[in-house]
Amino acid sequence: MKATLVAPDPAAVTHALIHRGEEVSPARATALGLQPVVLFLDRLDASSTDAVARVALENHLEYLTGDGWILLAGSAAKLGALGRPGASSLPSDVAEAVGNAIAPVMEPVDAWLVAGTTVSLEQPLIAGILNVTPDSFSDGGRLDPDIAVEHAVAMVEEGATIVDIGAESTRPGRPDPVSLEEEWRRLSPVVGGVAARLPGTLVSVDTVKAEIARRALEGGAAVINDVSGLRHDPAIADRCAEAGAGLILMHSRGDVSTMATYDHAEYTNVAGETANELDAARDRALERGVERARIILDPGFGFSKTPEQTYDVFRHLPTIVSLGQPVMVGPSRKRFLGAATGRDVLERDVASAAACAAAYLLGAHIFRVHAVGPTRDALNVAAALRGA
Repeated sequence: MKATLVAPDPAAVTHALIHRGEEVSPARATALGLQPVVLFLDRLDASSTDAVARVALENHLEYLTGDGWILLAGSAAKLGALGRPGASSLPSDVAEAVGNAIAPVMEPVDAWLVAGTTVSLEQPLIAGILNVTPDSFSDGGRLDPDIAVEHAVAMVEEGATIVDIGAESTRPGRPDPVSLEEEWRRLSPVVGGVAARLPGTLVSVDTVKAEIARRALEGGAAVINDVSGLRHDPAIADRCAEAGAGLILMHSRGDVSTMATYDHAEYTNVAGETANELDAARDRALERGVERARIILDPGFGFSKTPEQTYDVFRHLPTIVSLGQPVMVGPSRKRFLGAATGRDVLERDVASAAACAAAYLLGAHIFRVHAVGPTRDALNVAAALRGA
């Protein structure tokens, strides 16, 4: 007789089952189902709360109730069974909500639909940052289109799958807002040049303007990265829906001139509020016709968050992952890394790579960085550790 303690994560349980003769697919399904899950159901009336509590008792689930809410705790498989349409003893609306919440746990996101192409997320992806501004906080000044395109080529050679092009800085203390025509003047030759030179690379454009999104998608971009999460110009979602483009929604507060400051960094629960506001951003996109499979969420490290708040969101990254969308993070050269290392902006690439590796192990999929090479190495090690 021998008892072996196995770490309670899917990779460890899957490995243990395969070691004992199970096939890979059923072993992984079993491991995913054994994950411990804590689920909150909110906005319940008294009768629904009583019904959920009764079902929890019948199924030997832990539960705790409050005013209009109930907490359920148990394995993903047990909770998932309560969300199966037509087979659950829960009220139908509650069962549907439970099923939607548990689905990402039982079926982790492994692909992103972009412009007619399915992009695998089984391995971590890198988005190389290409700023065509005179005032970006660390690498502005690539206003010469030829130089910008060559830099994109270099990033792809180092391992970037996405080139994310931005023409309007969000740095604190930036100059006056960039007009639509000036933003497009900077972007147009670079978007077209990168798309022509790197046909196998996803071109993303970082903008908060729907008209820029339209022109960029017509000019060769496949993804729009909206750092306002559709707060500034919700019609960006319309343009992405029409083009079948990918849409990245980042968490921030305030306008373009203040979102990277601490002016709006007031939270009771920064991780929970960030998740809730991203959930609302996703709903805005869905309501305007963007397919769920095209949406990426970004918690906005350093945006409207102090270093301490950013680390809190970072630690709770699985909360963002549990929303069921692929997750992108952009820690590159941010102030929260300087707060931990004491290093200046251009000396933070090692810290940026370390942050990306940590984020990957917490469930993130895409990593937006300036220095692609070190990040690629760090993510390769993290992927090897996770067995991806």
